[in-house]
Order: sequence, then structure tokens, then C-alpha cells
Amino acid sequence: MSDAHPILHMITPLKHTSPFDVNMAVDAGFTTIAPNVGVELKDVIGLTQDAMFSRSPDAAKRTVLFIGGKDASLALDQMKAAASALFPPFEISIFADPSGAFTTAAAMIALVEKHLQGKRPNGIEGARVQIYGATGIIGGVAAVIAANAGAHVTLVSHLAIEDVELKAVDFKKRFGVKLDCAVARNDEEKKALVADAEVILTTASAGIEVISAAVLEAATKLLVAADINAVPPNGVAGVDSNADGVALPHGVGVGALTIGQVKYQVQHQMLKRIIASDTALQIGFLEAYELARDLVS
Repeated sequence: MSDAHPILHMITPLKHTSPFDVNMAVDAGFTTIAPNVGVELKDVIGLTQDAMFSRSPDAAKRTVLFIGGKDASLALDQMKAAASALFPPFEISIFADPSGAFTTAAAMIALVEKHLQGKRPNGIEGARVQIYGATGIIGGVAAVIAANAGAHVTLVSHLAIEDVELKAVDFKKRFGVKLDCAVARNDEEKKALVADAEVILTTASAGIEVISAAVLEAATKLLVAADINAVPPNGVAGVDSNADGVALPHGVGVGALTIGQVKYQVQHQMLKRIIASDTALQIGFLEAYELARDLVS
């Protein structure tokens, strides 16, 4: 391995670099971090080439591009653009985790799988998964991870079905996964929908109870419900932030801080893995999911 100093170049389309990601990088061992804000897709190849060619081939492998922001599709496009600029022997590492969504979604699905053990012979494969708050970045990524693992995933909108249909079309083009779509505007519509759910994921905005106690009673096939909202009221009735298998009327619940602890470990370990690697790595949500599964197994 080269003894060149590791350098982390953080790019984001936003006007600020995420303090969360900076802190994570420092705690993982990076001491040189360069923020690049307001980065558009057209800028990525040039920035990547600047990072590649300014160091020797051995030192290039100690150079890392971290892609942030709040848009999963844009982050994936930026990751693809950066990767297209690489060629031997000047490869650098690329890690995309916009708004922490890739590592959070990975942690969420890994914990769902943990709690499905012993309840379904094939785990999440074939499970009927409903995602509420699916128009958000974490819900969309969780949908792709679950569908890629063989689940039957439904994206649920609380306003109009067109909101989730656009996301389903985009992800089918990108990843070849089929995502069903539905709308549930109130508890009565949710009761009808959850009657078929084995897994419920709530990824809506903070402080909103998405699945009430009455809706949970109607979810007679439910095995696991997971929620990323740590701000009271939580997204699923009876699932507090520290829940890790709390009993529900049907199935068990997993809370936001439990998911967050695994998310933290995934991001931390990925950053440390990049520093320790003697080859350039490319890390997106599928790689994060593989690590999350290892951590919770």
C-alpha cells in the first residue's frame, strides 16, 4: 500500500457540505478533507480528473471522492460520471451517500431481514413490502434494495399516485426493478392496504405518525415494521426510537435510533475500509447493504 496521505474530496450540489459527513470522515481517520459545494453534474468529470492526475498512480488510490447532497438520482448520476473518468492506473475511490440515505436505507433493510429470520423461510425474498413516505430519498433507496433482494415492493403516496409512479419509472430504468404504486390518504385507505403487508417501512418526514394503532390492528399479516423517524410522534404507533423487535399487535417493530446505530457503523466502516484498501473502491447503496447485513447478522 502507498504511504501517501489519504485525501477526501467531498462534492455536493448544495451550498454547504454536510457537517455530519465531515465528522464521520474525521472519526474514521481522514485528516485532509476538501469540500466542493454547488457541484453540478457537468462538473464531476473535471473534478475527478483533477483528483486523479495530481498524484502518482499509487497515491491516486489514496484519493477519495465522496458524493453527498439530498438527491439520490443525482448522486447516482454523479457517481456514474466520476466512474466514467477512471482508468488504470489512476483509479480513485468513490463513495456516494447523499444525505446519509444510502447507508440508512441499507441499515433499515438489513434490520428487517434480521427480524424476518425464523418468520419467513426465504427472508425478505418474496415478502410483500409497503413503503410509506416513499417519495423521499431514503424510502426510494430502501425500495430498490428490497426489490433487488427479491421483495414485492409497493411505494405508497399520501397524496397522489403519480408522485410515486415517477419514482418507480426512474428506478425501473436505472436498476431493472419493478415497484408497484399505491395511494393511501387516510386511515381507512391504509387499513385496506396494510391487510396484505408483511413488511411496513415508514420513511416520512419527522414528527408524523404514519401508521396509527388502528392501522396496525388491520395489518394481520405483518411481520416487521421499521421507522426512521426519531422525532415524536414516531412514524409507527408503539415503535419508539430504540425499538429493536418490540411486539406489535401483529409482528414486531424497529425504531429510528436502532437503524441509526447500524447506519453509523456502516458509514464509519466503509470510510475506514477505503483508507485501508490498497485498491480503489466504488461504494454505493448495494455495497452499503452488504456491509449492513454482515453487521447485524
